[in-house]
Amino acid sequence: MRHLLLGTTLACTAFASPTLLADQSLTDQVIDGAAGVHEKAIEWRHDIHQHPELGNQEHRTAELIAEHLRSLGMEVETDVGTTGVVGVLKGGKPGPVVGLRADMDALPVKEATGLPYASDVIQEYQGKETPVMHACGHDAHVAILMAVAENLASVQDQLPGTVKFIFQPAEEGPSDYVYQGKRHFGGRLLVEEGVLKNPDVDAIFGLHVTSKAPTGIISYRSGPTMASSSDLYITVNGEQTHGAQPWDGVDPIVASAQIINGLQTVVSRRTNIMPAPAVVTIGTIEGGSRHNIIPGSVEMSGTIRTFDDEVQAHVNEQITKTAEHIAMASGAEAEVNIVNNYATTVNNPALTEQMLPTLKKVAPSRVFEAPLVTGSEDFSYYAKEVPGLYFFLGVTPMEKMKGAAPNHSPEFFVDDKALVTGIQALSALATDYLANQ
Repeated sequence: MRHLLLGTTLACTAFASPTLLADQSLTDQVIDGAAGVHEKAIEWRHDIHQHPELGNQEHRTAELIAEHLRSLGMEVETDVGTTGVVGVLKGGKPGPVVGLRADMDALPVKEATGLPYASDVIQEYQGKETPVMHACGHDAHVAILMAVAENLASVQDQLPGTVKFIFQPAEEGPSDYVYQGKRHFGGRLLVEEGVLKNPDVDAIFGLHVTSKAPTGIISYRSGPTMASSSDLYITVNGEQTHGAQPWDGVDPIVASAQIINGLQTVVSRRTNIMPAPAVVTIGTIEGGSRHNIIPGSVEMSGTIRTFDDEVQAHVNEQITKTAEHIAMASGAEAEVNIVNNYATTVNNPALTEQMLPTLKKVAPSRVFEAPLVTGSEDFSYYAKEVPGLYFFLGVTPMEKMKGAAPNHSPEFFVDDKALVTGIQALSALATDYLANQ
């Protein structure tokens, strides 16, 4: 997940197992059954955490997943969208198809947790040997979904429909090429390759762990939840000359400074933020080779975040106009390239309302509405095709909430106790959805 989750510290009540009735519903059975696979999930997570793999390099992780799904008797497809794995569990009764998704990839981050199962893995990232860590919790996502697969397989004969398990590579982006829109990756690629087809998925669910909420807390939001993410590249071309004689050339550094200042007005003065907020950030600027030489060009890059397709299109248009016109006024020329990598993650309102009682059953008094998150998620591409619900799971012990390392940090930590809530939630969402269509 390419983001830093925002949230507030929430009071956490004690865990409470749902009261089991003499005649259990299917959902009661899988909620209860989650405890039986919790220890396995912990073992899987520690193993995957110790052996992280970057986007499109998740070969060991994929093999582990595929072997497990086959052991449960599923139809399994591998090498989906590079290294993805898809398992299909056909229930004993006819019914709809529900999708459950987990992302597998790690980040180019050197781990500093000091855990006994910490990573010391080195992999190639964009052509360089780089330390790798599961700094965003995708190891937890994989372990949870593997446990959900076993949990649901144990009640296969009772399932009124089909469950499709989607283990996706490269949510954080590919490690093997610079992504500037020439090739798609992760969830977008899987959707383009038909992962939601054959059998056709009717609804899809996913979760993301967050250090910004206490262990076992579930948070959700109906409608737009996580921002779209566009990569911004601007090249300002001037004319090189001696720094002592700037009038003999065109200074792209001065033009770039004016462009950066001008971009601050795109959101603050020219975008109606009432429908949805937006963020424009320039993160890099590079130009010049010597203190007394005005260079011929300057390159900048940044990110654009919005929560609405129309707002995204408007902001992109205004950025392009601003850069081009300011450069022109300086005698320079600006080349603007905007690549829309992640769409806005939108939770289907009707599906969210339908499934909210399920989340509250799994986590009584521990379900809260989440704020908007300016981070991005390519679960968005599944949810553009079929109704989707994406929620957050707190993984920080209450006593460690103050100063908890954020997602993507070298010190990011996942409390294993939270895994059982994730297993219960995804299992129950699947059974409740299948039983009520």
